[in-house]
Amino acid sequence: MPPRSIDISMPLRTGMPAFPGDPAVRFERVRAIARGDAYNISSMAMGTHTGTHVDPPIHFVPGGRTADALDLDILNGPCRVVDVGGADRIGPGELAGRLDGVTRLLLRTRNSTRWARDGAFFSDYVALTPEAASALPAPVRLVGIDALSIERDTSGSFPVHHQLLGRGTLILEGLLLGDAAPGEYVLRCLPLRIEDGDGAPVRALLDPA
Repeated sequence: MPPRSIDISMPLRTGMPAFPGDPAVRFERVRAIARGDAYNISSMAMGTHTGTHVDPPIHFVPGGRTADALDLDILNGPCRVVDVGGADRIGPGELAGRLDGVTRLLLRTRNSTRWARDGAFFSDYVALTPEAASALPAPVRLVGIDALSIERDTSGSFPVHHQLLGRGTLILEGLLLGDAAPGEYVLRCLPLRIEDGDGAPVRALLDPA
């Protein structure tokens, strides 16, 4: 039997973790066979950066590309999962010598284990530093991480987002990488086609390279 795909997406559910200040997630069954209706149907309310999602340039760059105008070739293709172990932050040293030939980079941290164990937002998540973002090689077109934000910024200036999105590098956040061993894969990722979207939830899979 061929190796199976690894689903690296967060399940969507009412009350799931959201980044502080983002809309709460709510699903409600509005028609139910169990209540005598002919079919089941639900309503949903959530932000554009719910769960596993892509940050397009427009998220921080005025006039940047929107979610419905993204180049899907950037979101699909060969990628590398890099494990940074028990690091509290991802600086240039954690990535040194590990990015040769990489165009799509997924950062696996202890965040993935915490999501599986806690299922709630935690503010001390491992994130990418501005120094590491500026040191990324030019061929890197996508960076993903197992946190609801790629950076932990308290200043409100969001330098990592500005650096990456400003140069056209897409950001993929909210990944679950606990089942993905470090190494080479093929990323399959399709964002919802939200017109003029500043972000979009995605279903993301890793296939064997």
